[in-house]
Amino acid sequence: MDLKGTNNTVEVTDAMYRTGSDEDQMGKWSLFMAFYGIASAMFMLYIGAAMAVAYGTANAIIGLVLTIITYSLINHVLTKHSINNRTTTARFSRTILGKAGTIIASVILALTAIYYAVFEGLIVVHAFRTAFGGETWVWSLIVVAYSTPLVLGGVRRFLDKLNGWLLPLYLLGLVAMVVWAGVQYGFSDTWLTQAPAELPLAAGGPGWLATFAAYLGVWVLMMYVMDYAALGKRQDIGFHTKYTFTWPFWVLTYGVNALVGIFLTFTIPGLEVSETGLSGGLVTMMGLIGLLLVLVFQTRINTANYFIGAANLQEFGERLFKVKLPAFFWVIVSSVIIFLLMLLPIIEYLLVALAWQGVLVSGWVSIALTHILLNRSRKEEHGVLGDEHYRQVHYPGIIAWITATVVGIFLTSAFPWGATWGPIATVVVAGGLYAGLRGAFRQHSALHPHPSNDTGATPA
Repeated sequence: MDLKGTNNTVEVTDAMYRTGSDEDQMGKWSLFMAFYGIASAMFMLYIGAAMAVAYGTANAIIGLVLTIITYSLINHVLTKHSINNRTTTARFSRTILGKAGTIIASVILALTAIYYAVFEGLIVVHAFRTAFGGETWVWSLIVVAYSTPLVLGGVRRFLDKLNGWLLPLYLLGLVAMVVWAGVQYGFSDTWLTQAPAELPLAAGGPGWLATFAAYLGVWVLMMYVMDYAALGKRQDIGFHTKYTFTWPFWVLTYGVNALVGIFLTFTIPGLEVSETGLSGGLVTMMGLIGLLLVLVFQTRINTANYFIGAANLQEFGERLFKVKLPAFFWVIVSSVIIFLLMLLPIIEYLLVALAWQGVLVSGWVSIALTHILLNRSRKEEHGVLGDEHYRQVHYPGIIAWITATVVGIFLTSAFPWGATWGPIATVVVAGGLYAGLRGAFRQHSALHPHPSNDTGATPA
């Protein structure tokens, strides 16, 4: 999104695709607070609890540790590249897939963000209904109506400052939930000793590997990392690669949230292991305070979902239909889509769609990481270089992505062990095939190999 104002005074969407010196990028603490809004998603509590229920607490924790290490290492590379080159997911897709790939990647990321906005919005709807009753469509309309302005204009500037207050409130909320549940239902080590029957290899075991593979399906957050990191200042690379986008964020987002989710699940009697089950359990246990905590958590995460959804929907629409429309239009379109999906009984189909998109995204991340590592000796092109400098299709990237996606979806759908090994195979096939095809096609990127690309980049 390309709105007016400097990045020191406006929120994330205003800075999309802006160029210029470091002074025109977001301050490190503003970007830190904006990105950390993702950490408060109740999905993070749910997925940790679901892994413990399915595979046991010990296996879930081992898988989480491996996940945090993997995410931190990969995002260190992506963050550094994105800040240096002002490269968003859509713009980097153009480099590794060609102009056609940009359209595909942007619509996938837009739809994924919209799906997550639906899920996170339904959590708030369920919390409202638990507290006050009422119709789903009414609360859905209210949730979308108050969420949409949070990524528009002056309200967004206010929210940028508000996020600074919501982060400590979110942390205090986690502590309050644990203490409240422990005092009301009793503290014990039950949540640490959950150990169902070990998952056999034929079914995708061991449990710690199945947990690790489950978090591969959330690699879409690495696309979020690139879109946010593109707004950072080059002088702040050290800060962002240490604190904003690497291990502290993932320890909080996956580690701390998962442990809290596991504790609540095995402490609150009869708690359903689902996102809505957790929110309903909190409201039942804590009353209006629980409702307030759900609102705080979900307001933070849905600013990220609405932003990513609208920004990439705009990228997709402008490239596909060759039209330029105000950012406001795309925000409204994405909000309408979110509202309609919240009303339809298609949650189980959205879960399947997200699983398949998880395969698509993990393949994209693998290709992106491989490209950056193989091009370390080359000077990359700036993210705002015009489309005329790029091929329509970059065959090494497109072939690797499609092949890896087909392999991943086939394994995931056809075999009982596919849920574990499908995503892992996708990552290996995508990265390995891309590296090999680059040499076979003698193309290092989608950039045209002629001297008019006066960007300082090494031609393909």
